Amino acid sequence: AAPPGPPIYVDLAYLPGSWSARTVDEEFFRRVRSLCYVVSGDDHLKEGVLRSLLDALLAGKHQWGTDIQVTLIPTFDSLVMHEWYQETHERQQELGITVLGSNSTVAMQDETFPACKVEF
Repeated sequence: AAPPGPPIYVDLAYLPGSWSARTVDEEFFRRVRSLCYVVSGDDHLKEGVLRSLLDALLAGKHQWGTDIQVTLIPTFDSLVMHEWYQETHERQQELGITVLGSNSTVAMQDETFPACKVEF
């Protein structure tokens, strides 16, 4: 367990992928308060812990006690993410959490990929 201390405020936080994703829990979101969280890493390991990570965001954000708007930016498409979004949409709104989806596509050389623009 981490020693008690004040929360850390940042503009953008990348949530760890692979095995490290298991370390992101409610306490992480209580302590690391970000305007934007990027959920990256489309791999089978993250898919297995994605629901608990997303639920931890809701639980941790609930403890903030402030009106800070949070944006969650997934960089991959996931059935788990879609189900969580649908099941917890009302709670997300209560807590001021917005999930960005991307309908934009960027084409570079011989490659195209989804993209979104984030401004601070």
